[in-house]
Amino acid sequence: MICVAGLGVSGTAVARIMAARGEKVIVLEGRDGERARASAEELAGLGVEVRFGEPVEPPPGTSMVVTTGWPPHHPLLVAAAAAGIEVIGEVELAWRLRPAGAAPWLALTGTNGKTTAVRMLTAMLAAAGHRALAAGNVGTPVLEAVTGPWDVLAVELSSFQLHRSPSVAPHTAALLNVAPDHLDWHGSLEEYARVKGEIFTRAGTVVHNADDEWAARLAAPYESARGYPGAARSVSFTLGVPGPGQIGVVEDLLVDRAFVADPVRNAEELASFADVRPFAPHNVANALAAAALARSYGVPAEAVRRGLLDFVPDPHRIAHVARVGEVDYVDDSKATNPHAAAASLAAYASIVWIAGGQLKGADVDELVRRAAPRLRGAVLLGVDRGRIREALARHAGNVPVVEVPGQDTGVMDRVVTEAARLATPGDTVLLAPAGASLDMFAGYPARGEAFARAVRRLATEDGGRRA
Repeated sequence: MICVAGLGVSGTAVARIMAARGEKVIVLEGRDGERARASAEELAGLGVEVRFGEPVEPPPGTSMVVTTGWPPHHPLLVAAAAAGIEVIGEVELAWRLRPAGAAPWLALTGTNGKTTAVRMLTAMLAAAGHRALAAGNVGTPVLEAVTGPWDVLAVELSSFQLHRSPSVAPHTAALLNVAPDHLDWHGSLEEYARVKGEIFTRAGTVVHNADDEWAARLAAPYESARGYPGAARSVSFTLGVPGPGQIGVVEDLLVDRAFVADPVRNAEELASFADVRPFAPHNVANALAAAALARSYGVPAEAVRRGLLDFVPDPHRIAHVARVGEVDYVDDSKATNPHAAAASLAAYASIVWIAGGQLKGADVDELVRRAAPRLRGAVLLGVDRGRIREALARHAGNVPVVEVPGQDTGVMDRVVTEAARLATPGDTVLLAPAGASLDMFAGYPARGEAFARAVRRLATEDGGRRA
């Protein structure tokens, strides 16, 4: 009997597919609710039993537990391991169930930028004529994707998914960056980083960010295996001028010195800054990572450029909402940790910063210290706003700070009103919260949408005053 831990998108896919294969399946779900009950009803029609409540041990007769993101210290998983029951993640299960001749994986992980880079990669592959699909932590559950009619899969993997994937062997694996996040799940930054580095273990080609300390450290064991030409074992990308074996930047061009015939003497132009949308340094890094993955699969330079032009950014990622009174309002609600917020803050010169939410144990001192010269004001909301206020007092004492208390749906209107009061022409009001959103909103998209609605109301009021 297969025990599935979790009734989310991935857990439902696992249960449905394993039931179709004739397996007896029980799904355990700790949280009850309307959506979960609807999924349970759907699965019941397939002969799958769903049990609600916090489980402490696997049901009798369990031969395998498939977890969909539950932390390793969860009592169910601990009890299963103690009983000698194999515990794997849904990504590992997908890898094991791949049919003969299945599409190779171009896999990517990192603290920030994963979804953007994977979607860029998918667009590049499509531009080269490949039937490609974004799967994993973005788009289609990988368990469903592996049986589809695809030439290649662009697979986004979270640290949760990598934690129990001992045999996954992608064609190419890339690591964007590592910064403190999900420490409550992993227990320490070192363990979180170690799990991220697992993506390299069985990869045919290793791609890492040379500008990120942790990524470079985790890729170091593979550097000695670098070879030329073509499918190098180890390739890096950088926002600096690339050396042999790197993809990087020369003036305003993205340039390849890894997947060319003679990386020592030759380079090939892939794209320009104008092709990267929205333009920001961290988005250029995302484009370089996607290009490295695509090139490892033989995608020509012209398809890299075309893919970037075809790429449509997901909402709430440095998205320009409006210009009101010569002030730009930008929604980067997806910046749910300090590392992501730092990248967003680095993209603008003069900022009124909207921040706050659930910091998940992360430290914000370094973020605030680096951003201080760019800050013209800060408006704070959410459960951990006090910690950001304290960091601002330590490192940006001259920056005016407004706290907006409350958990009600009208908070964002007050936040935007206060930000507009602090802003002057030429400033950018930037929602880059540095924290998760579940203390106040259904998720980061809901937070971003609330911000956009508030900005549009502000624009209407401003238009009325000017009429």
